[in-house]
Amino acid sequence: MTERLELYRCNICGNLVEVILDGAGELVCCGEEMEHLNAQNNDSMGLEKHVPVFEVNDKGEQIIRIGSTPHPMINEHYIMFVETISEDKNHAHFHYLYPEMKPEILNKFDTDKITAREYCNIHGLWEAKND
Repeated sequence: MTERLELYRCNICGNLVEVILDGAGELVCCGEEMEHLNAQNNDSMGLEKHVPVFEVNDKGEQIIRIGSTPHPMINEHYIMFVETISEDKNHAHFHYLYPEMKPEILNKFDTDKITAREYCNIHGLWEAKND
């Protein structure tokens, strides 16, 4: 059973898919079942570089930064995307990032109550909630 907004990865080719509608089947790619990704929310290595951090800038806008210590954004190690999801899960917004970009985005929703999740090309899926 898949649920809306879950993420799955093919461990052979690297395809990453997000479920749009709940379903009863299993997701298969390259002839094998895809891995359901569970977001991490705590970095045990000390200096946090993955969990989204919610801040307000000098214009009063909510900024979502990746990590309390800025995440590297180099070709070998970077944040591939940040997704923001409304509290009711009826709205989602993707923002793709590339090496050399700042690991941060502006919250596009009218509310501060959101979930932000990001995908690191090496360390996978991470999330934080701003309740």
